[in-house]
Amino acid sequence: MTGPRISNLCVPYLPRGVRLYDDRVRGIRVLLAPERAMQLDPIGDAILSELDGQRSMAEVILTLCERYNAPVEQIEGDVHEFIAGLVDRRMVFLAAADEVTP
Repeated sequence: MTGPRISNLCVPYLPRGVRLYDDRVRGIRVLLAPERAMQLDPIGDAILSELDGQRSMAEVILTLCERYNAPVEQIEGDVHEFIAGLVDRRMVFLAAADEVTP
């Protein structure tokens, strides 16, 4: 990870123009952004599928821990590293928890 650690209180979301796409011809899931595309592996797909712009990083991590019956430390590290990389590429934005409207 290149920058400082992302707070678990932040709310990750896909900015306008960025979306998840099912490429049915190739049978893959893709993250599309203006003039960019990223093929997702099952882990990336699982993480991004949980981003709804309402839940904090901590809530996303706990959801994934419960779904995959995995230790928090492992999931937390994977989620932070993955999201940080997408924040660096401007494919995921972060909002402070108090900026999110219910």
